[in-house]
Amino acid sequence: MAVALAVYCAAFAWAPTTLLAAQPPEAAQDGFVPMDEIPADEQLPAAPLLVAAYSAVWAITIGYLWTIWRRLGTVERELADITRRVADRGQS
Repeated sequence: MAVALAVYCAAFAWAPTTLLAAQPPEAAQDGFVPMDEIPADEQLPAAPLLVAAYSAVWAITIGYLWTIWRRLGTVERELADITRRVADRGQS
C-alpha cells in the first residue's frame, strides 16, 4: 500500500512538469478576463476535482485504519496465545 501511494505521489508530482514542458508558449495575457468570456473548453470545473480529492483522501484513510485494525487483531491473538502458554507452563 505504501509503495502504491509513493508511486502515485511521484507520478502526480512529475506529470505537471511534463505537461507544462509539452505545451507551446502562448502570448501573455494582458489583464483580467471574466469567467463568462473564457471559452467552455478552457474552463476547468472544480466540483469533480474536489469530490475526487475528498474521495481519495477518505479511501486512503479508511484503508489505513483497516490495516491497523487487522494488525491489532493479530497482535491481540498472539498475546492471548502467549498468555495461555505462560499459564500452562505455570501449572506444570
